[in-house]
Amino acid sequence: MKIAIGCDHAGFKLKEAIKGYLVSKGFNILDEGTYSEDSVDYPDFAAKVALDIKNQRADFGILICGTGIGMSIAANRIKGIRAALCLFPEMAKLARSHNNANILVLPGRFIAVELAQWIVDAFIEEKFEGGRHENRVQKIEEMDK
Repeated sequence: MKIAIGCDHAGFKLKEAIKGYLVSKGFNILDEGTYSEDSVDYPDFAAKVALDIKNQRADFGILICGTGIGMSIAANRIKGIRAALCLFPEMAKLARSHNNANILVLPGRFIAVELAQWIVDAFIEEKFEGGRHENRVQKIEEMDK
């Protein structure tokens, strides 16, 4: 499985920790930056990861900024992207199982590395349930038209 990951300066430390964690678990990582704590604009990195998902260069995406809010807003502007800001593993499970989220967004300033790892695991391991949720996801997709 290939995972695209990106962050701004506020998410850099957590991105590096998550990237190392995923590599240790055998995942193929597409690191879209940023590559330091120098100030950058989060929409640039949200777009890179979202386009990786849209163009099928990666199976899932992970975005990290200070609060996760900016990355969520920016990524969700790309047609076909369902980016979900998750603060707990249960939120990540539901984002995948009910909303078929394809990008996990994390708040780099508000969660510890261990919690972020649990959230990432929950997101990656969960499957979309389909069924009654399929109609709802389709309605979201129709909003892009």
